[in-house]
Amino acid sequence: MTEILLRQDEGGIATLTLNTPASLNALSDAMLDALSTSFEALAEDGSIRVIVLRGAGKAFCAGHDLKEMQAARAAPDRGAAYFADLFARCGALMQQIPRLPQPVIAEVHGIATAAGCQLVASCDMAVAAEGTRFGVNGVNIGLFCSTPMVALSRNLPRKQAFELLTTGAFLDAARARELGLVNRVVPQEALAQETRALAETVAAKLTAAVKIGKRAFYEQLEMDLAGAYAHTAEVMAENMLWRDTEEGIAAFLEKRKPDWSL
Repeated sequence: MTEILLRQDEGGIATLTLNTPASLNALSDAMLDALSTSFEALAEDGSIRVIVLRGAGKAFCAGHDLKEMQAARAAPDRGAAYFADLFARCGALMQQIPRLPQPVIAEVHGIATAAGCQLVASCDMAVAAEGTRFGVNGVNIGLFCSTPMVALSRNLPRKQAFELLTTGAFLDAARARELGLVNRVVPQEALAQETRALAETVAAKLTAAVKIGKRAFYEQLEMDLAGAYAHTAEVMAENMLWRDTEEGIAAFLEKRKPDWSL
């Protein structure tokens, strides 16, 4: 049986590949479980400094598995409880990403729709191939993308996010970059290389500094301005006292490569 989620580690970078191309890498029950389990393992893996998330085949991810959802709707023993659990589990998965100590980069091609677009929006960074289309298109089938809206509205300006949610229109890669959903748009043939280059750049930094910085980044977003400054001042003070930070500053002043222990 083919593994639905593949993991490959190289140079401190873990690449997770959604591997159900026949369903456009839909977030089935099994895929949600596989991703959650992998994230739990990666959170405890000190050898991994960056995570890349990609999709096999012609698309990144088409969202929830509609066939699976329809089958659950028709089952006499499922119904409302199943769907409440499904969307709760999906929301929990999306929240795992910012809590991971490693930065997560989405490598996106083809389409990223509904919960697939939510997945991109939940990642810390994203690189998209030219021609990629993004959408929260559930409204076109009578299902408003309420849970994808949470991540999308925290990436895009409010009016643009609401327009996408209510029209079901697609966003092309160039416009997605303009609005802040993705960091970079590159030719399809350069997608893997450019994503890897970004991952390697981040992986080369002091791991502990990136880890503490990622945590503080998301914590301060939930605070008022004064609280955010107070919190991040404490974080920087802690960071400043590290031996490896002292070494990094010395190396910069002496124009040499730092000798970091972490």
